[in-house]
Amino acid sequence: MRIPPPIAMLAELTHRCPLSCPYCSNPIALAQKDQELPTETWISAFEQAAELGVLQLHLSGGEPASRPDLTELISGARAAGLYTNLITSAIGITERRLAALDEAGLDHIQLSLQGTDAEMADHIGGYKGGYKRKMQAAGWIKDLGIPLTLNTVLHRKNLHQLPRAIEMALEMGARRLEVAIVQFHGWALKNRNVLMPTKEQAAEASRIVDEARVRLKGQLVLDYVPADYHSDTPKRCMGGWGMLGLNIAPDGQVLPCHAAQTIENLTFQSIRDTSLRDIWYDGAAFNAYRGEDWMQEPCRSCELKKRDFGGCRCQAMAIAGDPAATDPVCGKSPLNARVKAMVAENNASTDGTLIYRTL
Repeated sequence: MRIPPPIAMLAELTHRCPLSCPYCSNPIALAQKDQELPTETWISAFEQAAELGVLQLHLSGGEPASRPDLTELISGARAAGLYTNLITSAIGITERRLAALDEAGLDHIQLSLQGTDAEMADHIGGYKGGYKRKMQAAGWIKDLGIPLTLNTVLHRKNLHQLPRAIEMALEMGARRLEVAIVQFHGWALKNRNVLMPTKEQAAEASRIVDEARVRLKGQLVLDYVPADYHSDTPKRCMGGWGMLGLNIAPDGQVLPCHAAQTIENLTFQSIRDTSLRDIWYDGAAFNAYRGEDWMQEPCRSCELKKRDFGGCRCQAMAIAGDPAATDPVCGKSPLNARVKAMVAENNASTDGTLIYRTL
């Protein structure tokens, strides 16, 4: 099959983060500071990405501001010709540092929102005073005129705050709001029973987003990641495994998606040892679930396989224990009844105790 070049790359610069969000998609085994790629290796990776065809670079973590060389990294990415998007909690960013990032060529900021008030945001983030500092940084971003996307991860505890999150995006001058119902990978999987929204909450979130898209057309773009477990059709898996984008973990492992390390039968190559081009085109992990040859039934003969690509490989691993299985969220999966039972049990449960992300 013909493999197109990637158009986007997520660079997880570090797993260090002042927040302790219980829905964090980082792996449970977090990379330590001494395992992180040095500045020159990251810049080489950016140059290789641009040569490969990548257009957009998303700088993430953890909290990327934990890296003291963040300004140098953005400058290097800009020199390579990449569009740079900083995904940040804004903790660790001062007004002076933000101006330096802007001067270095930062194109866009994606600001995370754990809640629409200090009580909720600081509780979910596990960081007292975080909301206040985040709002202060939002003002600096607006004053500098840096394009802004507001990102809010919603779950059982904060889904009722969605209408206010939409209002806040408008007040901050954001061009885009990403409404993401929690995805159960990494730390979120450990907290699934506490964070999974009810079916009624998920339906209400979809209604609010649909209404806001019509009402705010031309003012605010709303991206929406609906709830995983409340649908009979799975979401597209990254636009196809190893087809549109790639991730580099803090230690240099190159991944087809941010949760791919949960698939234990795959071995991931490192940017320290192998070129990005060789990993993208010839890497065994990237070719493991490309195309359709890997598919089992009912995916193999399903008329929707070119639309949803069999669903999420990491979700299949998490629920079925087999990354090649049909995503159990799919109504055609033999394990779909297990998902429905899980949802029913969760709907009837009361809130439990959050397990916070810790390094």
